[in-house]
Amino acid sequence: MTTQASGPPIAVAPMMDWTDRHCRYFLRLLNKDVHLYTEMLTAAALVHGDGQRLLRFHPAEHPLALQLGGSDPALMAAAAREGAAAGYDEININVGCPSDRVQSGQFGACLMATPGKVAECVRAMRAATDVPVTIKTRIGIDRQDDNKDSYDFLLQFIETVADAGCTTFIVHARKAILEGLSPKDNRQVPPLNYERVYRLKREHPELAIVLNGGVTTTAQVLHHLGHVDGVMIGRQAYQDPWFLVELGHAVGRGGHTAASRRAVVEEMRPYVERELAGGTELKHITRHMLGLFKGQPGARAWRRHLSENAHRPGAGIAVIDRALARLPSEELTAPARYKTRACR
Repeated sequence: MTTQASGPPIAVAPMMDWTDRHCRYFLRLLNKDVHLYTEMLTAAALVHGDGQRLLRFHPAEHPLALQLGGSDPALMAAAAREGAAAGYDEININVGCPSDRVQSGQFGACLMATPGKVAECVRAMRAATDVPVTIKTRIGIDRQDDNKDSYDFLLQFIETVADAGCTTFIVHARKAILEGLSPKDNRQVPPLNYERVYRLKREHPELAIVLNGGVTTTAQVLHHLGHVDGVMIGRQAYQDPWFLVELGHAVGRGGHTAASRRAVVEEMRPYVERELAGGTELKHITRHMLGLFKGQPGARAWRRHLSENAHRPGAGIAVIDRALARLPSEELTAPARYKTRACR
């Protein structure tokens, strides 16, 4: 994640099936500073498939990173070149996903066991483009070999890849268990070890270290920023998107956030209308907006109306208008509240 002069670097994690271009545009309306990431795209799909379609994004999404999955240096370099040509601000290598499907393609978290291969990819990608190349990884892996779940193992991986020219590492503070756990369980079962990430930053102050994993409150974000260079938010930002507004105020960047939830809906209207005119179905956009009113009066009615009607043939902007009309009038006019949440 490239450092921004605008304030503490905060990012929304790449999340498969969630952080598509419609989601990213919506999140950008909430917080103009937050760093956004694509879903993981495989290098092979970009190079051999419809790269132009896969790489499409709206200019408003900047700053925006492309996350790539792959382990072949030549293929990764070609994909990085395409990403740079498309205008992405950063190319990120996925060395953190533990799914069987990703492992079968020889990328994701299993690459932690072969730091030399990751270093080769970094060198090839840096030679192919001037766009920063970054890594998203775990603190370790577990293949019934406990020396792969240790600080020394993490340090060897980081130092090997840093020698190839990578200076930014996004570290999910859990190890990845490569056999026997689903991706969902891998986000919950392995214990968080923030101290290992803090230590990495202390011992390598020249590297940009961004912490990821289990962050759900503004208080936690502020605490982590006292130890590392940035914080990446995952499902909390998707399921409760207003959190990005609260977070903007907590880090002193409230002027770069949305004024109200209703204002966000109004700003989405022109985008939705353009996308509908271009053939996009409404459901592909509104599914990302379901959590906008989470915790507010009428939130259930908002979600229900969108869920039950956005998928219907010919569904248009009126579906959003009718969902908005189901909210109490006080929600539409009440000022936003920006209380820092207690750790839970």
